[in-house]
Amino acid sequence: MDVLGRTWEWLSTSAHWSGTDGVWRRLGEHLFLTVVCLLISCAIALPVALLLGHLGKGGALAVNISNVGRAVPTFAVLVLLLLSPLGTHGSWPTVIALVLFAIPPVLTNAYVGMRGVDRGTVEAARGMGMTGRQVMARVELPLAFPLIMTGIRSAAVQVVATTTLAALPGGGGLGRIITAGFRLTDTAQVVAGALLVAVLALAVEGAFVLLQRLLDPMRGQVATARA
Repeated sequence: MDVLGRTWEWLSTSAHWSGTDGVWRRLGEHLFLTVVCLLISCAIALPVALLLGHLGKGGALAVNISNVGRAVPTFAVLVLLLLSPLGTHGSWPTVIALVLFAIPPVLTNAYVGMRGVDRGTVEAARGMGMTGRQVMARVELPLAFPLIMTGIRSAAVQVVATTTLAALPGGGGLGRIITAGFRLTDTAQVVAGALLVAVLALAVEGAFVLLQRLLDPMRGQVATARA
């Protein structure tokens, strides 16, 4: 109970939220790193998954290769990158480690979503004279959209949680609050930092759920069908 009280006291102290080491500054760094890593992972994984899912070839191999990364701890990858020549290039080791960590859920869900589209619907679209590109854009992508967004949402939440590792090599983010707490043997600060990361992860989860509902291309058609 004493730890919870001191944690609340730490969080309610305005001095901890301002300045170069304040919560708002660290939160901005955390979000920036998360967005950059998520965008890079989507730019790499989505085109591959969508194309292979559309063609129905090579997808299983690509998914299995990408999932190998899940067996290797992100921290281990980060340490190896820090010990490599890339270790002298600022935040790049952290970015690469987080991107490798985020690719599997994005690629797997997008591929499974594309392959899960009813083949009869796809063949019907082709029978109407649609080209392969039109089938992908007008039929497969809209139907696979929920699962694609699920993969992106899962990757986003995982990256938010794992970005705390950026503090270990001296990077920014909310992890700096936690590492500073360990250094100062301040349990309340450690717990406060962990709570901030947890709240941010939940907020990102909720934001993506809302975004999925707003952007779902099938939402208008479902509403029309019900009416």
